Parts: sequence; structure tokens; C-alpha cells
Amino acid sequence: MRLPPDVSIVIPCYCSEQSLPQLTSRIQKTMSVSEVPFEVVFVDDGSPDGTWNTILELTRQYPFARGSRLMRNYGQHNALLCGIRAARGRIIVTMDDDLQNPPEEIPRLLSKLEDGYDVVYGTPQKEAHGFLRNIASQVTKLVLQKSMGAVTARNVSAYRAFHTRLRDAFAEYRGSFVSIDVLLTWGGARFTAIPVKNDPRTIGASNYTLYKLISHALNMMTGFSSAPLQLASLMGFLFTLVGGATFLYVIASYLLRGSPVQGFAFLASAIAIFSGAQLFALGIMGEYLARIHARTMDRPSFAVDSTTDEEKQDAG
Repeated sequence: MRLPPDVSIVIPCYCSEQSLPQLTSRIQKTMSVSEVPFEVVFVDDGSPDGTWNTILELTRQYPFARGSRLMRNYGQHNALLCGIRAARGRIIVTMDDDLQNPPEEIPRLLSKLEDGYDVVYGTPQKEAHGFLRNIASQVTKLVLQKSMGAVTARNVSAYRAFHTRLRDAFAEYRGSFVSIDVLLTWGGARFTAIPVKNDPRTIGASNYTLYKLISHALNMMTGFSSAPLQLASLMGFLFTLVGGATFLYVIASYLLRGSPVQGFAFLASAIAIFSGAQLFALGIMGEYLARIHARTMDRPSFAVDSTTDEEKQDAG
């Protein structure tokens, strides 16, 4: 009789049919040494290749493997949320599907978690991405730090371990914009990070583009923080001061010189600055309105097309 899992390893998958067999084999070797009951939860995020067939084959080969296939591509964090909600272990470990997160580092994450932390991140010792990707990643982490309100946000990564009980804090979350790291702060406050190896990608190419990183940062700012609205208010206040100072300058010049301030360029520049500030503030408010509109439509975070448990029942 198989013991219930103590650790659930959640892996969002997209176009990873070549890397999953090797990843699963390495997970088995690592976890078998620790003798901790575990499961691996694959979530196929609408892959157009044979990723789902690979997952089905792995669940037949490994009793600890399970899988879900989403109806379409929802994004990495949405797929993670699906896997987290399906996890049955006391502890959840999340990792990428591209072999850049070495499974051999899992015991170190679990050991650090047992020191009393709610969440432990495995921060890469060295980023294995391009220059622009690294810059965008750092910007995203700065935004995340503001959204999370935790210094550890600068060290976040997709390689993380946390207690499953934390998901109770966001059990009712149904928004289509998802940031797992922000959601974890709703139920935990003790975050830490340890340096881990980050192997170079040898199979396929990254699907997490510069555009997706920027889009994710924007979603975090407007979906989980009021900082942009506060920035718009601050800009409005500052430009009001500038406008007041300009008005006083014009009045003083008229009283002292007896003539108004000359120059169309000065007037045009002032109008352009104030108009730009207004449009900037309206754009930020528009982003929030768009997210409110999305919530009123009740769009789901994800939708499951099928699971390996269903496949096994149909086969039986």
C-alpha cells in the first residue's frame, strides 16, 4: 500500500515533451534517497506538441506521477495555481520543466523549510539568461517587492518550497491575473531564500519572453497593488505645484516688467507636460478598470480539460 505523499512537486509544463522524462527520473533518484513519500503533479499548460502524451506515459511508468491538462495556454502562474490546488502533500515544491532547476536541490529547500519558514526560494547562483531577460527579471522583482512588501521578493524564483496550508489563504481567489508569490504572502510572513545551482538550458528554448516578463510585472502592479494609483496621485500633486509656480512667475513678471511672459514654446511645453501627466494618470486608471471588468466577467484562473486520473479510469 502506497503511503500518502508528504511532498508534492508541482511542475507547469509547456512544450516540454523532451525534458520531462529526464526530469522525472532525476526527481525519483533524489527523493528515493530521502525516503520521503512524494508525488509529482504535472500541469500541461495547453502545449501544442506531445507534452500531454509524454505526461500520460510518465504516469503509467511512475506511480507517484499525476497530471492535468488545461483547455488552453493560461500562463505559468495560472498553471501553477492549478497544480497547487491539486497537490495532496503537506509541503509543496514548485519548479520549472526545463531542467534548469536541478531536482537534486530539493532536499536543501525542504531542510531550510523545516527551520520554521513559511516559504523558501531557491535563488539561482547565476542567472543563465540573456542580458535583456536578466534586466527585465530584475525589474519584475522590484515590482514584486512592492507588491509583496517583503525584502525576500528580490530573491524569488520559480523554484520554491512552502507549506501546503498557505493555499487556504487564497482558496477563494478566482481572478484571471495570478501571481503565486503575491498570493503566498496572503497566508505567510516568514520568507527566506538559499542559493541553488541553475543549470543552462540544453533542450528547447525559453517560452518566457521579455514581453511576458513585462506583462507579468504590469499585471502584478495593477492586479495586486495600489502603488500605480498612488504614483498617479503624486504626479498630479507635483504637476499642480509646477503649474502654480508657473502661474506665480507669470503674474510676478507682469507686475515687475509690465508685460506678460513672451514665448509660444514656453506655453506649448507647459501644456504638453500637463496633458501628458493627465493621460498617464488616465491610463493607469484604465488598467484598473480593465481588471475590474475582467473580475465582473468572472473569468476563471484556469480550466482543466482532463486529468491522468480520468484517463486511468477510462482505461480501466
